[in-house]
Amino acid sequence: MGRLFIESISSTMVYKCKCCRVDLTSSGQIIDKNFQSKSGKAYLFNKVVNITLGSCEDRSFVTGLHTVSDIHCSSCHQLLGWKYVS
Repeated sequence: MGRLFIESISSTMVYKCKCCRVDLTSSGQIIDKNFQSKSGKAYLFNKVVNITLGSCEDRSFVTGLHTVSDIHCSSCHQLLGWKYVS
């Protein structure tokens, strides 16, 4: 395995992993705050860093069936959310 590359974000409002505090994105990357997940409120972001993607799978949401991939923190592997694939 190689050395883990962690990207830092220079912004006044930075969203971080709740477990290891690694930078994930800035408030300027928020597209929409009107999402709901099984565990509570969810945001839609344009760009997120320091993540790894899981395999694609079809999931049923209120808006219908979507293909998504889970997003994990690249530092501590905490599940952060999901990414719409199609």
